Amino acid sequence: MTNSMIHQGGGTRILGLDPGLRRTGWGVVVAEGSRLRWVAHGVVSPPETAPLSERLLWLLEKVGEVCAAHDCDEAAIEEVFVNVNPASTLKLGHARAAVMLAPARAGLSVAEYSPNLIKKAVVGAGHADKGQIAFMVKRLLPASGDVKADAADALAVAITHAQLRKRTLLEALNPVRGAA
Repeated sequence: MTNSMIHQGGGTRILGLDPGLRRTGWGVVVAEGSRLRWVAHGVVSPPETAPLSERLLWLLEKVGEVCAAHDCDEAAIEEVFVNVNPASTLKLGHARAAVMLAPARAGLSVAEYSPNLIKKAVVGAGHADKGQIAFMVKRLLPASGDVKADAADALAVAITHAQLRKRTLLEALNPVRGAA
């Protein structure tokens, strides 16, 4: 079954993004009710010797190409965590902005999730390591095969969004009764 056939069959294509200035992981899943189906994943890596502005532009363009190639409906991105080194945190923030702008430019809504929430949603513990995340991604999306860390993190973001967007949609349809 091709990616376009999956999309025609219904469901929502979700692009998960794990931003980084050296490697940005991406993963696409289709959410149909409570079912998730893997579509694709990968990593975009700008040339490390290029100036910062060119690397950011490269990320913007490549993530935009991923959005278009996989006909995504929604996107989700991992929030930045504060690092010990303020300069590193700022550079990661720049990369995150470039990566976040690509789906926004394509007209997609972009949800943001904290690293601990993503780990808790996928592994069940907010302080899981990368190996545990990759293991659970492989269990939840067996068609994805062995996934490298950056792409596994991106697929985890997409899985989290699929779970939380479903809960948000259900709450909108069935508001809690008896609330004062």
